[in-house]
Amino acid sequence: MDVYGLMGNPVGHSLSPPMHEAAYDELDVDARYVTFEPDDAGAAIEAARTLGVRGLNVTIPFKEDALAHVEPDDLAARIGAVNTIDFRDDATPTGHNTDAEGVRRSFERHDVALDGRTAVVVGAGGAARAAAFALSDAGATVRIANRTVSRAQSLADDVPGATADGLDALADLLADADALVNATSVGMEEDRSPVPKGALHGDLAVLDAVYRPVETRLLREAAECGATTIDGAWMLLYQGVAAFELWTGRSAPVERMNAVLRRRL
Repeated sequence: MDVYGLMGNPVGHSLSPPMHEAAYDELDVDARYVTFEPDDAGAAIEAARTLGVRGLNVTIPFKEDALAHVEPDDLAARIGAVNTIDFRDDATPTGHNTDAEGVRRSFERHDVALDGRTAVVVGAGGAARAAAFALSDAGATVRIANRTVSRAQSLADDVPGATADGLDALADLLADADALVNATSVGMEEDRSPVPKGALHGDLAVLDAVYRPVETRLLREAAECGATTIDGAWMLLYQGVAAFELWTGRSAPVERMNAVLRRRL
């Protein structure tokens, strides 16, 4: 039996175990998905390799720390964070960032083209970095808006062609934008939106990385404007799909994983 898992602290709330277990059941894969709450990323990664764990997802607070203990691929190195580790070879574990793939596939699922388009990312943290690189690599011009402009500028400096602004510039940035990603936690705990409703319009595709609640205020107001709306559960789903496919070399049962995920939300 192969063992995969999730490393983070805390991870008791995670929806990754039922999502991955559903994939194993659907494809008759002899595997289990378990969770770990270590104190140290490096020690946990080494212990997982010693124990024969085949793959790990990595979540808060270890995504950046894990980078130093794996051989990152190009995307993970550019983002500066790892959320998926592959132990299948005897060499140094490889590190990947499937959060970016989650963003790209979420737009693809909703038939939203990104190449040659303009995309606005709200936020400048880890989720924003993954989103910004995903959008840029897909051919979009990226505009980053954040409460602290210096953090937005730091991210923009790393993303080819990206620009940085404060949140007060959102109306201007969105006027001719094609896509919007909320990569902040605004809307998770309170019925709030990081984007003024008046800045939204029907030509936008709006992805909110928040998945609890599934329908955030941002998505409700975007729908009222006629925009295409993409809830954060799609991003969560597709980062897991990408990890499953990396580890197993098989096409993931996306619809089964999605059904199980949404039943748990």
